[in-house]
This record gives sequence, structure tokens and C-alpha cells, in this order.
Amino acid sequence: MYRLLIADDDDDVRGLLRAQLERLGHNVVAEARNGEEAVRLAAEHAPNMAILDVRMPVMDGIDAANKILRDNPCPVIFLTAYVEEDTVARAGETGAFYYLVKPFRTEDLAPAMTLSAARFKQYQDTQYLLQKAQRDLDDRKTIERAKGILMEQFGLTEQEAFKKIHFAARNSNRQTAVVAAEVLESGQIPS
Repeated sequence: MYRLLIADDDDDVRGLLRAQLERLGHNVVAEARNGEEAVRLAAEHAPNMAILDVRMPVMDGIDAANKILRDNPCPVIFLTAYVEEDTVARAGETGAFYYLVKPFRTEDLAPAMTLSAARFKQYQDTQYLLQKAQRDLDDRKTIERAKGILMEQFGLTEQEAFKKIHFAARNSNRQTAVVAAEVLESGQIPS
């Protein structure tokens, strides 16, 4: 069961969408009439999926999706009556995970939601791996600079410098990169 935010400037579409989602066993936790309201309600209610109309007043669904994905990440499905190529391309750039064309059928919602959730999970996994790779690279750079300082100041080989950092980390139950950062600050052989 999903906790959904729905946003559409048409009251009838929102009502129909709510009814269809509830029939599928989901909970609509917030309804918005424009993109700005959708962003505010996403922050307030923390839905685990959002269905946004592309064309809404105040702020369109695409801009709202960008803000929601940045501040309160969840799968986003776009609704639209328009299939213009530039709109579809712009929607795709947000990282939205599905695109439904109005009028949609109840039987279109379940697969859209399933695929959107799966794509969002892939996106989150990819983001995690990218962040981990960046942290690992930053740690590696810190260790390399610390080794260089120890090699220069104490005439150690690269292997000896690494062993000093590694053993200090192991003996103090800290990460190697943390000890290496201390070497960069102090210029001393870690104890």
C-alpha cells in the first residue's frame, strides 16, 4: 500500500484519481491544486509516491517534481493530457519514473505504480553507489596525501607509510581515512 500525494488543478480528475487509488487499496495522504502546494504537502506528509499533473498553475508538475525529488524523494508519476515531445523530454530530465496520459484507466495505475517504485529503487541504489564511490575516492586521496607527508618528513617508503597509517587505525579501531586526515593535520606519524 502506498501513501500518495496527488496533484491536479482539476477537482474532478483529483476526485477520480483518489477513488481509483483507494479502490486499489492505497491511501491518498494529500491533494494539491498546483505544484507549489504539492511541494509543501510533500514536505508536510512525506508520501512514498506522488502523482502530479504536468500542467498546473503557480508551479507546473515538472518543477514541483524536481523540488520533491530533491527535498522529499519518492517515486513520481506524471499525468498529462499532452504528449508534446519537449514536455515528455523535460519530464524525463526530472528523474520522474512514469508518465500516464489522460484519460487513464484504473488498470493503468497499478502497473505504473509498480514500475515507478522499481525505477525509484534503482535510482536510489545508483545514487548510493555513486556517493559511496565518491567517499571512497576522497578517502583514497586523503590516504595518498598522508602517505606522501610521512614519506617526505620521515624518509619512509610508500609501503612503510601506509603500514604506519593502517596499524594506527587498526589499533585505535578507527577508519584508515580518519587517521590519514589526522596525519594531514598534524604531519606526525600516528601512534
